[in-house]
Amino acid sequence: MYFSVILIANALGAISGMGGGVLIKPIFDLIGQDPVASISFYSAVAVFTMSIVTTFKQIRNGINIRWNFVGWIAGGSIIGGVFGNNLLAKLLSILPSEKQVLLTQIVVTILTIVFAFMNTKFAWKSWNLKGWYWQLGCGLTLGMFASFLGIGGGPINVALLMLMFGIPIKEATVYSICTILFSQGAKLLSIITITGFTGINLQRLWFIIPAAILGGLLGSQMSRILSTKYVEIVFQGMLVLVILINFYNGLMIFGRLQI
Repeated sequence: MYFSVILIANALGAISGMGGGVLIKPIFDLIGQDPVASISFYSAVAVFTMSIVTTFKQIRNGINIRWNFVGWIAGGSIIGGVFGNNLLAKLLSILPSEKQVLLTQIVVTILTIVFAFMNTKFAWKSWNLKGWYWQLGCGLTLGMFASFLGIGGGPINVALLMLMFGIPIKEATVYSICTILFSQGAKLLSIITITGFTGINLQRLWFIIPAAILGGLLGSQMSRILSTKYVEIVFQGMLVLVILINFYNGLMIFGRLQI
């Protein structure tokens, strides 16, 4: 089941620029076989692997990437990724129940998804910001949300890149995947060096990583073929699906907390 979820989620995530974690995290929560910290780790590994494959494929396909732009956003996302992971670890240690942490993640995820949907659906006017400091700040925000929510990148990446810098959606998906690569790399490094693998079943990586690779290859190929219109349809369709999954998960957890 994990293999199938990661394969499909990463393929769709590569096309839309969201990263597969936006689906992997809530679906794994719904399955309920692992604790929050483990699910966050599995999602990070899957999305990090997918982002490596997708970025490599995009370069091989001749996509022109502004590496200076990527560099500033990536730098911010690395810092934000570490901060977001530490924030998650802090919440897990402070709140009395893991379900409360999960409910917090779900609420914040839904809010970011609503923002992304409104931005793309109603084509909000871009701010057309210039300067490395805006790019650094954007990366910091994206990395923090991605790591804290455990969704790899999610809808806010593409939406914020489009809103802040006026980047078309297909180009924004490429930069989003590049950002995910660095933010999730920083998160995994933070887990390895700070929190460790306590309570995490590393045997699952034997099928998580191959599924992530296949999903990245399939998604990057589809992204090359699909027009801007269809990329936008996939993006918005994923938003609606993730809202429904998270809303259902939130209701289930809230109900358990009331018992």
